[in-house]
Amino acid sequence: MRPGPGADKRIGPAAGHGVSRAAARNPEEAGVEAHLLARARAGDLDAFVQLIGLHDERLRALAYRLMGDAQLMDDVLQEAYLKAFRSLRGFQERSAFGSWLYRIVYNTCMDQLRRRSSIGQHLSLGEAGGLPDRAPDPGEVAAQRLDLAAALAALPPKMRATVLLVDAEGMDYQTAAGVLGIPVGTVRSRLSQARQLLRRALSEGEQGRDES
Repeated sequence: MRPGPGADKRIGPAAGHGVSRAAARNPEEAGVEAHLLARARAGDLDAFVQLIGLHDERLRALAYRLMGDAQLMDDVLQEAYLKAFRSLRGFQERSAFGSWLYRIVYNTCMDQLRRRSSIGQHLSLGEAGGLPDRAPDPGEVAAQRLDLAAALAALPPKMRATVLLVDAEGMDYQTAAGVLGIPVGTVRSRLSQARQLLRRALSEGEQGRDES
């Protein structure tokens, strides 16, 4: 299970008001997940691996952007998936399995970041996600990606996670609140603050390019 780190996601202030991508799956996909979940809860490791595979790419992107390093991402995911397997029989299905898994990965990332409180936070420029391509100039697009990478990296981890879950993953506020373990109102306030900081940082980046 090793898709490339940081799948390309777009971050925009208009996202996050609809149904989450996990909730938007078709009935056939939901049926496959339910079948695999039942087998995995009975101790079928093969089924659990397949179950993880349904969510691994998006979880990998989230962990990569929070940790800023491919090796740390792998370490966090290995730890999180092991926790999930050990906790699977206690999963009460009060939330969707994907949301439950996101929460485990998010909490594991936060634990790791706390343990590594002195670590610098950097994002790979090629994997940081992109802005809408408003200009055809490849140099301008590359500069926008660089600005977004730096702006995201500068956000506190909890704020960055909120932006990624809502704007990059398309989660609605209620689902994101469940993953993050915070009230919906806190999701809204964090998102508002993060978007203001991102807009300010991106605006400053554009001004700096204009003056150079």
